[in-house]
Amino acid sequence: MEFVKPTLEYAELSPLLIVFGTACLGILLEAFLPRGARRAPQIALTVVGLGAALVATVVVGVNLDKTTDDAGRTGRGLVGAEGSIVVDGPTVYLWGLLLIFAIGGALLFAERRLEGGVSAFTPMAAAAPGSETEREASTRGLEHTEVYPLLVFAVAGMLLFPAAGDLLTMFVALEVLSLPLYLLCGLARRRRLLSQEAAMKYFLLGAFASGFFLYGAALIYGYAGSMSFTGINEAVHAGTESRGLLLAGIALLSVGLLFKVGAVPFQAWTPDVYQGAPTAVTAFMAAGTKIAAFGALARLLYVAFDGERWSWQPMLWVIAILSMVLGAVLAIPQTDVKRMLAYSSVAHSGFILTGVLGAQSIGMLAEGQYSSLTGVLFYLTAYGFSMVGAFAIVTLVRDAGGEAGAFNHWAGLGKRSPLVAGAFAFFLLSMAGIPLTAGFIGKWAVFTSAMSAGAWPVVMVAIGSSMVAIFFYVRYVRLMFFSEPDADEQAAVAVPSLLTTGTVAVCLVATVALGVVPGPVLDLVAGAGDFIR
Repeated sequence: MEFVKPTLEYAELSPLLIVFGTACLGILLEAFLPRGARRAPQIALTVVGLGAALVATVVVGVNLDKTTDDAGRTGRGLVGAEGSIVVDGPTVYLWGLLLIFAIGGALLFAERRLEGGVSAFTPMAAAAPGSETEREASTRGLEHTEVYPLLVFAVAGMLLFPAAGDLLTMFVALEVLSLPLYLLCGLARRRRLLSQEAAMKYFLLGAFASGFFLYGAALIYGYAGSMSFTGINEAVHAGTESRGLLLAGIALLSVGLLFKVGAVPFQAWTPDVYQGAPTAVTAFMAAGTKIAAFGALARLLYVAFDGERWSWQPMLWVIAILSMVLGAVLAIPQTDVKRMLAYSSVAHSGFILTGVLGAQSIGMLAEGQYSSLTGVLFYLTAYGFSMVGAFAIVTLVRDAGGEAGAFNHWAGLGKRSPLVAGAFAFFLLSMAGIPLTAGFIGKWAVFTSAMSAGAWPVVMVAIGSSMVAIFFYVRYVRLMFFSEPDADEQAAVAVPSLLTTGTVAVCLVATVALGVVPGPVLDLVAGAGDFIR
């Protein structure tokens, strides 16, 4: 048997290679640098590496060639790595988005001023919470600088996830992005038991997701005889026998990905994970994981199972409606701000699924309407900036026990720190979809594409859920600006360094700009084109 040398498109895959290389260099720094001299080099390596990958992503996006498939659909990009990785317009846009939020996450990881000069991560994860060993490690000023290469490995998996051209690569990406996050969730310095519980629950959720995905991949391979999305699509259009394998495979693969986006009924422990994980990890995870998972879900449904659209659409109708309704309703009674944002995230998963149900091709739409992919990508952009900014502000509101997540502790915050309260209020209003915010444009884009595809019942539920969501968002605004705090429950706002301040400022400016002048980003997303096959 003759060996065939594989061909790799190094230039087009350079963002992925840079991120993987940065993660490996981070491991080497951990191995060879003294423990007390690792922090600054790790932060510098992480930020520079992610920044270099972002620059490479821009270069790749500018130089993508236009393509036309057998069905006459036009796009920009190529199928590389022997068919395993697809670098097209949507992939490059998602790469850029993920890298921006990854840099913001790295800056939040590096913040030390909020914890009295120490990191928000535990000094020794292997020590039992509250033990003498843990106290000794804290006294010695030890720090888990491994969090930076773990972050970069998670980013590498997130970049690979929506770019996968076959089920095997997508599964590998799923594991690469998930495993570092399981560890990061259990490394909080304060409330260690809650953090470890969050890590265990997230691990169990991820194990279920991986199991469903892998079983579904096996069924699809049995049906199509191929792991590649192109081969699966050809088998679907050819009408191969054993259609039961196809439908069961679609269902199981979708369940595996819906676990990652936190859609109902697969969201059970999502609020626990959001609450227990270090808030910097929650901010990065809330934006990055959802963006990567929705990119992968869209590619799977639009490319591999495009011919079975009428089979998977009813399933997504039900899941989108349940996610929006239950996410909005269950967010109302929450008395912890991180749990409120977690249930809000569940509702947002339903809104994004509404966009996935929309008209896929731009040619199917009337003038002024956007395709489902355009709406989904813009919504993910608006959602990511609002969520990262909101969680970054949560890290600033503190009491004697650390972060003040309790509802009552936020009372009167607008009088003590109007800038912080105002920024948080603006992020909440964007999530609610109030006009002149990024969230309003995002909802308009996904609702428009869904209506064009005839999914008006889902849109009606989405509008109703948005009205319900306004209540619990505005409740926090009223609490911060129009309520008097109790003396024993009053929280203070810590003074952050430029790391957190810069992250919040960028997210705030982006949220305002996307709401007031959304045209350039909408044009950029629309110009990315459709997925290529």
